[in-house]
Amino acid sequence: MFDLEKFDLKLNTDVIGRNFIYAEEVPSTNTELLNESEFYNKHGTVLFAEKQTEGRGRKNRVWYSDDKLNLTFSILITEPKYLQKINILNFVASLALAVSIENLYQLRTELKWPNDILIEGKKVAGILIESTSKGSKISRLVIGMGLNVNQISFQRKFTTEPTSLKKELGHPVEREKTLAEILNNIEEILNTSNKFPEKILEDWKAKCKMIGERITVVSVDVTKHGIFNDIDKNGFLVLRTEDKMETLHSGDVSIL
Repeated sequence: MFDLEKFDLKLNTDVIGRNFIYAEEVPSTNTELLNESEFYNKHGTVLFAEKQTEGRGRKNRVWYSDDKLNLTFSILITEPKYLQKINILNFVASLALAVSIENLYQLRTELKWPNDILIEGKKVAGILIESTSKGSKISRLVIGMGLNVNQISFQRKFTTEPTSLKKELGHPVEREKTLAEILNNIEEILNTSNKFPEKILEDWKAKCKMIGERITVVSVDVTKHGIFNDIDKNGFLVLRTEDKMETLHSGDVSIL
């Protein structure tokens, strides 16, 4: 069982997670927070679920997570200054996860564009950002995050081999402390992103080992090959092919 009192003692934020909702089971934390209700209207609200029956990642891929072993949660963003910065928010969340893992457990992490956190090339966490709009403007946005904490068995086939903190460390990990650390770092890095978005990009790139490598990018039914040249100011991948530079907004990346 998740100990809410233990979690609250470690939470040092002003906004993120101060409205904290614990659920035994929901279809999807992202879907729940995107639905406007009296419980889900405050900026920084965190919905944490022990089990998601319809948890998903990018491209509607199913996100599998064993009950009461991991961290699956979403953060509601409604402040206008953040709503037009979806890609930057993706990097904020990635960095918060990576920094938290390194600070607490001294495990070296790396970041894979656009939204995966790896340890020794294996996926330990992922992020899914979704939003709703009114007219042409985004009205609310959620950052969905899944971190494999104490799960050690992964039965299905995955494009990237999964791992967990427990598998890497060889012992169980306290979820309450881990979630509090992630939210503490989210708030700190989010505040930095508002003033210095270029620092977020530089910090993210410093943790991405793929930059400079020859890669393959698969998007829908199109496959491209080239050099991972850079990440532009909007968070898009810049691919150098034989005769030009291309800016890619999405895709699955692998090193050739």
